[in-house]
Amino acid sequence: MESSRIKLLFIPFFFVLCSFLHAQSLTMEREEMIGLTPDWEGERYPDGRPKVPDDILKRMKQISLEQAWSVLRGAGYSQQYETDWENIYPGEVLVGRVLTAQYMPLRPEIRKHLEEKGAEEGRIGDMVSWPIDMLENGDVYVADSYGKVEDGPIIGDNLATSIAAKSGNGVVFNGTVRDLDGLMEIPGFTSFIRGSHPSYQQQMMLTGINIPIRIGPVTVMPGDVVLGKLDGVIFIPPHLAEKVVKTGELILLRDRFGHQRLREGKYTPGQIDARWNDEIERDFSQWMEANMDDLPVPKEEIQELLKTRTW
Repeated sequence: MESSRIKLLFIPFFFVLCSFLHAQSLTMEREEMIGLTPDWEGERYPDGRPKVPDDILKRMKQISLEQAWSVLRGAGYSQQYETDWENIYPGEVLVGRVLTAQYMPLRPEIRKHLEEKGAEEGRIGDMVSWPIDMLENGDVYVADSYGKVEDGPIIGDNLATSIAAKSGNGVVFNGTVRDLDGLMEIPGFTSFIRGSHPSYQQQMMLTGINIPIRIGPVTVMPGDVVLGKLDGVIFIPPHLAEKVVKTGELILLRDRFGHQRLREGKYTPGQIDARWNDEIERDFSQWMEANMDDLPVPKEEIQELLKTRTW
């Protein structure tokens, strides 16, 4: 009797599972991508992934992790930062639009199904290369390979060379790589990884491209902007990227002005660390206007900032 009951319960589950696998695709539909990034109003890729402008990416490189974190925290995004990485090029900065990939431990029947779906979609070669085929200039390949070490590396120097050629960037992997010496010879391949191992990926499968993934405490979305410095990486929702840049640039200018005035002895540390009075604010505006051509912020942005001031 119990056996019959279990069979009756299993039958609908089996049909639901079969239906899921039949419909399962590695990527989201455009409408779903748009639905999951509703606050982004700018340009999108054909698949719906947000495309933050190149100018914002370029300016993002000089923004500190602390400045970005403060803006995101203030906007209600408190789980966007992950640390404890190995940076292939210590001291270099990684910025780009996120392209995600999700890896999981192997289940033969699921991998077989996904490989068949990939063949129908025209994907070429082993599935580990499929996300790389989709990269465009300015992208950063962000993958969750669940921290697997032995038999876990999903790229070596050959695939890394292709990644660099297509995206102009490195990677962020919650997992390992191989051929580390070769990766470190690739110009501009600033990458954040959990480590390296001489083996190659086995008993793994790719289950999603450009879907939400988890990196540490962060839910990472396709089209997020990644900012990586030293051993920290922050993932910035696309609709907040411009705000992060503009807020960070203002802080950068105020810090540069404050440091200069402290060196000159014009103001005390207490004055610079506190809320500035009208005299200091007026001095700051005059300083920006006088040094506009030499400051690390676009001239037009400084001009816009000056328009909002009454000094």
